[in-house]
Amino acid sequence: MLASLVVTAGMTAQTHTLDINTQKLGAPIPSTMYGIFFEDINYAADGGLYAELVMNRSFEFPNHFAGWDISGKVTLKDDGPFKRNPHYVRLAPSGHTDKYTMIENRGFFGMGVKGGEDYRFSVWARVPDGGKAKLWIDLVDNATMGDDQKLGNASVEVSGKEWKKYTATIRPARTFARAHLRVWGDSKVTTDLEHVSLFPVNTYKGHENGMRRDLAEALEQLKPGVFRFPGGCIVEGTDLATRYQWKNSVGPVENRPLNENRWHYTFTHRYFPDYYQSYGLGFFEFFQLSEEIGAEPLPVLSVGLSCQFQNDITRGKKEDEVHVPIDQLQPYIDDVIDLIEFANGDPAKNQWAKLRADMGHPAPFNLKYVGIGNEQWDYKDNPVFTKRLKIFLDAVRKVHPEIKYIGTTGPDSEGDKFDMLQPKMSELKVDLYDEHFYRNEDWFLKSGNRYDNYKRGKGAPKVFAGEYACHGKGKKWNHFNAALMEAAFMTGLERNADVVEMATYAPLFAHVEGWQWRPDAIWYDNLRSFNSSSYYVQQLYSLNKGTNVVQLTMRGKPVAGNPDQDGLFASAVYDKNTDEIIVKVVNTSDNDQPVSLNLKGMKGKHEGKYTVFHSYDLVAENTFDDPIKVVPMTGKTTFNTPVEDVVVPARTFCMYKIKK
Repeated sequence: MLASLVVTAGMTAQTHTLDINTQKLGAPIPSTMYGIFFEDINYAADGGLYAELVMNRSFEFPNHFAGWDISGKVTLKDDGPFKRNPHYVRLAPSGHTDKYTMIENRGFFGMGVKGGEDYRFSVWARVPDGGKAKLWIDLVDNATMGDDQKLGNASVEVSGKEWKKYTATIRPARTFARAHLRVWGDSKVTTDLEHVSLFPVNTYKGHENGMRRDLAEALEQLKPGVFRFPGGCIVEGTDLATRYQWKNSVGPVENRPLNENRWHYTFTHRYFPDYYQSYGLGFFEFFQLSEEIGAEPLPVLSVGLSCQFQNDITRGKKEDEVHVPIDQLQPYIDDVIDLIEFANGDPAKNQWAKLRADMGHPAPFNLKYVGIGNEQWDYKDNPVFTKRLKIFLDAVRKVHPEIKYIGTTGPDSEGDKFDMLQPKMSELKVDLYDEHFYRNEDWFLKSGNRYDNYKRGKGAPKVFAGEYACHGKGKKWNHFNAALMEAAFMTGLERNADVVEMATYAPLFAHVEGWQWRPDAIWYDNLRSFNSSSYYVQQLYSLNKGTNVVQLTMRGKPVAGNPDQDGLFASAVYDKNTDEIIVKVVNTSDNDQPVSLNLKGMKGKHEGKYTVFHSYDLVAENTFDDPIKVVPMTGKTTFNTPVEDVVVPARTFCMYKIKK
């Protein structure tokens, strides 16, 4: 039945003929063409991809007991063993046999634990008066109707006045999404505790300071070509003090300082006051994850500007008060140079490269791209961004000319800011510039030709579509029709692979109880996850990007939803690894469209496959209860060449893979 929707032999009258020149290969398709963008929004890091289950594990939140309930004699101290995380707790005997000293962590919307799986508890501890003490650790279900709240437990024996790391393994008896962690103090001996942590042992690739396995595997299954991190607006910070500082995110995890997340109080209608960055998921982990999922790392660093939306100098803010003065940029420039050394340098010659080696990766990460600035822009009478960017580029290129540097055309896909910045990126000779567009269906339908007429050739920067998603009119959430619009637009990315070097949908992650922004690619709670329809569009392109563009036209023009093309968008590529022609056709209209695939240069019958991505309900979406409600379906067929007649159903993304 599915095959009859997309491959119909014997049709004679065709409305639309797609001429596909299989004899001449076009531009190579960059390996980075389709990638992923990570920002710590929607509890994407702590409480999400980063597998730590304890919130405020080092007691460094402004409210030092945020996330914790305490009982008995618990006091906060600030002379701990870690310089950048000085706070810890002292658990003293209560003085009564039937009163207990205990701390209990609530986690991120609770702690998701799975029955029969191991969880690694760790803590830095000491007995300040010497001697020995015993700590009991419980995973609990506070609301159980059973006789015992414990899901699982373990113990730790602490000895001596010196701070040491202690570990124990807990195996809960059953699965529970909202567990809490209790640590009971010794009833007779005072103990000090710092950096209280709980991780699943079964993290992605088994790393001790690792990623939540199901979420990391979802990234791996995208086979992304590039991984942009750590943001996004958190690169800039609400102010300079809260910008993301990569040097704080490397080294021993227990000594990485807390950072305020600019998303915890940005939206009063989606407000999460206890949303901070532990930096446990730091730049080493980002580089390591990039390597393990096969993506080129693309870090983005501050250009010395705080978020311009929140620090608008046209509304009374003074430039040198909210942004870094021009004559004080050197530490920010050093951050770029030092990051390249951290990623690529020789441990015998550079302190940052040595730190990378000390963290377990002596070999370089082979960094090739660096973004400088996120969504910055200039004013007509003040090039606040580009005057800083030029200083950065002049300085870092002298030291590292081998790196490709990425600028930006600001927060808009068109308009005054974009029109001002796009030519400036050419003047500054950036290697790529970053375009962002969160737009509605009409914009995506009208933008199929966006890159067909972009400047090409020597000296023209390449394009990085660094953040984009279809935000439906009145439907700013994940649904099939929005994903279909994205699929249509992406035919233009693919067709213009000589101009577009990389593209990343955004945002990537969202916790169902902690989101501030939607739509998003991957949704999860404490135990489960599902991929959105937009995720599957990205995956279809990434897994089928081919190696070279193949010219595809209708009556001599690109198929880009133009007025005479009845809502059709299309592109074609050749994959030299599989010897296949891959044709992608998106029908955004309300009518089935008969299409002739005119495969010029091919004859006879050829084995192949087809993929259909379709939903009769345009606002349908995957859920926890039905995670595969809207997914692509694939089958095998035989294609006649040079001409194969097919029907592309209304509101459908079809892909045809034909052995050449």
